[in-house]
Amino acid sequence: MENNNIEICNCTIIHEDIVNKVKQSIPEEETLYDLADLFKVLGDSTRIKILCALFEAEMCVCDIAALFGMTQSAISHQLRVLKQARLVKYKKNGKVVYYSLDDEHVKSIFDQGLIHISEKK
Repeated sequence: MENNNIEICNCTIIHEDIVNKVKQSIPEEETLYDLADLFKVLGDSTRIKILCALFEAEMCVCDIAALFGMTQSAISHQLRVLKQARLVKYKKNGKVVYYSLDDEHVKSIFDQGLIHISEKK
């Protein structure tokens, strides 16, 4: 069985040089909140499935709903969340709205996550 205990430091010495170096490299508080929000958006399996589908092709709400056996309303809600997080974009073609990934970073974030969880197995 894996030991999940966290070792703690018993010293009282503060390494000022390390603390100052790290402090300077940590992003602004607002940036950290935005990053946390991004990961919250990615923390939903339905949204992850939608992104997986959009890795393969641009799709309309009807197609995504059919693919996952969900209502168009449920898919639209999840796409709205993904759009607000700038993970997907859309374009209209007549009356049909097609969704796609916002940019190549979305796939890269996803791929890095897959690599990370695959290493743990």
